[in-house]
Amino acid sequence: GGCNFRCPFCQNSGLVLETSHQPSIDPGEILKFLKRRTGILDGVCITGGEPTSSSDLPELCRAIKDLGFLVKLDTNGSHPKMVKDLASDGLLDMVAMDIKSSKEHYADAAGIPGINLAPIEETADFLLHGKLPYEFRTTAVKELHTEEDFKSIGKWIAGADAYFLQAYKDAPTVMKRGFTSFDKPELLKFRSLLLKTIPRVELRGVD
Repeated sequence: GGCNFRCPFCQNSGLVLETSHQPSIDPGEILKFLKRRTGILDGVCITGGEPTSSSDLPELCRAIKDLGFLVKLDTNGSHPKMVKDLASDGLLDMVAMDIKSSKEHYADAAGIPGINLAPIEETADFLLHGKLPYEFRTTAVKELHTEEDFKSIGKWIAGADAYFLQAYKDAPTVMKRGFTSFDKPELLKFRSLLLKTIPRVELRGVD
């Protein structure tokens, strides 16, 4: 639980805003659960909220890895040192990093006026030029993104291994209601623009 961003389209508002009301689960119970599933499950995805905000994340990753599971991390990229340290210690097998929007409109999409992009750019650069498997992804929201944003993103992460355009889905738990999704033809148009600089661009959450 907990996040340093306030993305208005976030579906996990309860995790972001109401961390004091989250149930407390003994890490030992989680590890017992996983141990019983050794050989059945391949890996564990650690998500949030923003996991890299937690100082005990390395301990959790190590415990999971010691059981023989792969570890995937979902992150907004705002804590590059944590991501780099986890990678250098061999505690990550995959990273999925959100690219909230173009640099020009990042503050609106992340819900943080005057956001400092330097840490986010550092994490993206680390993934782009490193050996750790990764993907970038953007939840496309009609009220927050434009064609120009995706052109800008395409220049920013040019050459990325994989980039996913995720269709926005409305839900009662969204941070701010009233947003809508692009339709499939619109998303395919964005995809064609992005393919000019990114070899693999896929749609996610679209029939």
